[in-house]
Amino acid sequence: MANAMTMSRTSLTADRPDGDRSALGRVAILLLAILLLAMMLLSMTTGASGASAWTIIGGWFGLVPDHAEQVLRDHAVIYNIRLPRMVLGAMVGAALAVSGLLMQGLFRNPLADPGLVGVSAGAGLGAVSIIVLGTTMLAPLTAFLGIYALQIASFLGGLATTFILYRVATRSGQTAIATMLLAGIAIAALAGAITGVLVYVATDSQLRDLTFWGLGSLSGANWTKIAASGPIITISLIAAAFLSKGLNALTLGEATAAHLGVPVQRFKLLTILAVAGATGASVAVSGGIGFVGIVVPHLLRLVIGPDHRYLLPATALLGASFLLLADAVSRLIVAPAELPIGIITAAFGGPFFLWILLRKRAAFAW
Repeated sequence: MANAMTMSRTSLTADRPDGDRSALGRVAILLLAILLLAMMLLSMTTGASGASAWTIIGGWFGLVPDHAEQVLRDHAVIYNIRLPRMVLGAMVGAALAVSGLLMQGLFRNPLADPGLVGVSAGAGLGAVSIIVLGTTMLAPLTAFLGIYALQIASFLGGLATTFILYRVATRSGQTAIATMLLAGIAIAALAGAITGVLVYVATDSQLRDLTFWGLGSLSGANWTKIAASGPIITISLIAAAFLSKGLNALTLGEATAAHLGVPVQRFKLLTILAVAGATGASVAVSGGIGFVGIVVPHLLRLVIGPDHRYLLPATALLGASFLLLADAVSRLIVAPAELPIGIITAAFGGPFFLWILLRKRAAFAW
């Protein structure tokens, strides 16, 4: 009997390789789902208006008259302002975090992020082009695409910059991190220069929108924006969910991934499209929110390991929670005014990025 129990323990141990964090990954996903629910509740109850979801619930159960002025006011604030803002914040946070994870897996280094390597700048250029030229030079295109014009232009801008970055930084299946960062700086500078020209010719009303939009904000969230960006972000996240095994294989190198049955070129194209779609649609509705794509995946990789089967869903959950928390802070820190959310994420992400550089500076020496 004792021998049987010993053999059973031995077989169980043999089935679990050293360093296996799959159980930890499953627990992390559950805890992050609970955290996201808490952040959603925080987002719904945070704001300068003082509207309370409890007043609406009281109206449902007859504790407060349905026609009471407070119930009607709180209903309008919750359903027309806070709820779409919460939904959009969760979608954008998940999209930006997953985009960062996909880029890090594609380039096989921890510093790849849409905001740092120029992808967000390219997506922003596409969006600014529609905002400034949508009623003049690009009026026929805007009329044809309707509410999707801003999202599609931003997607195309992000797609172009992602493709250029990959072609410049990758040679013989290997990506040089120094080349990637320098190419990203060059792409962002070029996109910024063209964006600057468009801002210069913008009208006063367009300029006010562009200034606040450029710093990143969810203040303009509404159901129309969700209807325009939601499908693109959702499709990109669903596509990303099928990339986990390929990303795991790609960490061993492109040649090894090909031997394992991964269609490398098609896989890279699908990854680039997912990054461009998620980043472009997010930038179009929220502006320049940086560092989400580098902070969230790196934190989770330290905790649950490099297995993308668990990293992808965990990253989406934590990215959504992180952005909702940053949005709540942006509404509270200078209430009743509102701080651009990009300032909050940069204040946290900047020191974190420096910490990554200092932690890995020996590997980055060149």
